[in-house]
Amino acid sequence: MAKLCLCLTGKTIQRDLEILEKYRKYVDIAELRVDCLAPDERFLIRRFPEQAKLPVILTIRRNIDGGNFTGGEGARIRLFSQGLAFAEADRRRNFAYVDIEEDLNVPSLEDAARTFGTRIIRSYHNIKGVDEDIPGHLRSLRRVGDELVKMAVTPQSSADVLRVVRAAKATSGLDKILLCMGHFGGFTRILAEQLGSRISFSSATKEPDMPAAAPGQLDPRELAELYRFRKITENTKIYGVVGYPLKVTDSPRFFNTIFGIEDTDAVYVPFPSDSIDAFMKLASVLELAGVSVTVPYKEEILPYLARESDLVESIGACNTIVRDPQGWSGANTDAMGFSDSLLEFIQKKNLKGQKITIIGAGGAARAVAAEVHRLGARALILNRSPQRARDLAALYKFSWGTLDNRGVELMGKFSNIIIQTTPAGMEGNPARDPLELYSFSGKEAVMDLVYQPEVTPFLKRATAAGCPIRNGYDMLIRQARYQYTQFFKKEFPPQLLSRVKF
Repeated sequence: MAKLCLCLTGKTIQRDLEILEKYRKYVDIAELRVDCLAPDERFLIRRFPEQAKLPVILTIRRNIDGGNFTGGEGARIRLFSQGLAFAEADRRRNFAYVDIEEDLNVPSLEDAARTFGTRIIRSYHNIKGVDEDIPGHLRSLRRVGDELVKMAVTPQSSADVLRVVRAAKATSGLDKILLCMGHFGGFTRILAEQLGSRISFSSATKEPDMPAAAPGQLDPRELAELYRFRKITENTKIYGVVGYPLKVTDSPRFFNTIFGIEDTDAVYVPFPSDSIDAFMKLASVLELAGVSVTVPYKEEILPYLARESDLVESIGACNTIVRDPQGWSGANTDAMGFSDSLLEFIQKKNLKGQKITIIGAGGAARAVAAEVHRLGARALILNRSPQRARDLAALYKFSWGTLDNRGVELMGKFSNIIIQTTPAGMEGNPARDPLELYSFSGKEAVMDLVYQPEVTPFLKRATAAGCPIRNGYDMLIRQARYQYTQFFKKEFPPQLLSRVKF
């Protein structure tokens, strides 16, 4: 089974030990990042394995490999030697591993490590990209049979990530650590066991004085509790969410919490992707069981479906795909999630007589427009692109306009309810208000499908005018319950909601 390692990046040995004690129950191994220690603290590393009381990796990462050590190689070798300063009479616990980069060739150091039971991790780090021949490079790293080879690369695109995952599958028999640094490949740290990696690295990123040892590392508690890292096996079913940039999503917390309550052998993982084509190839390699599809791929996913529900066909947008023997089937749970949430918000059974403005014309707006029409309302579609606004409005004989003064004038006849469907104001995006030209009267019911932050600039302005507001969190949970039904072909047990903590 893959082991979970906590990278210790404190400035003092004492602080590293404090952090280790706080997170001990979540991890199997610690990595002492000597390059992060204050210079005078580096003389104290020999006793660290004894103090840590669990297996420890000795690492002194150079600046060129993404670390903090800027001294010469002679000084670094002396530090390694101090950490591995064994003597026949020395009964203290030794470092379990020492991380030595592929270009560091010090036979005496390596011989000493092997003599006293310290296993060598032969490593390579590419902080700028992804190598061409990953399997070949991985195999060439090993010099002696008992070495554990490690490669950490930095994908610049989803296509890069796909190459790494294919390489992991192609080297399934190799004793290795293969992972992606950065935003695109965070899932490689969660799915270490399925990718054949012996160790996954984490950092205590919630501690202000403990910076991540490498870009993209997750918190060990998050890995252990939310993603149930220690329970993932090669047979664990993988579900996930795809979108871009996908810096904000609560779907993993919802589904993984439910999987834990029901003891389902499954994990739900975020897959930020800048290409839906590359992601669908990745989904095939990883044999994903089901995927939630979010911005901007709810329409782009359609050509990859073998079958689509009647709702997907009529709306022209899909937010849920499920694998079966015939390929991918597509459904739309946004529609019912939205209408259930809206009707509860305004305390009505339908929308007859309501005049509604819908901001946006993307995949989410398509689901909203379909439900607004089904429930009997008249609507106005406003969007930056007039063509998309016109095309969506034409499906239901709605009015349309653009996000300018003329569009705002049209809202005078469609202002009972205003629904914002774009990513504007979402955490990670510019904090902007897509309807800044409109002055709220205080009588409008206002809904924003964004849920992080809880109050967007758009909702903040509506609240100030006295409008009742609702963000997209309630819709998220409702549509996720419908996705559960699509994934597992059974109704979501409503009693589970009270046990889900967010």
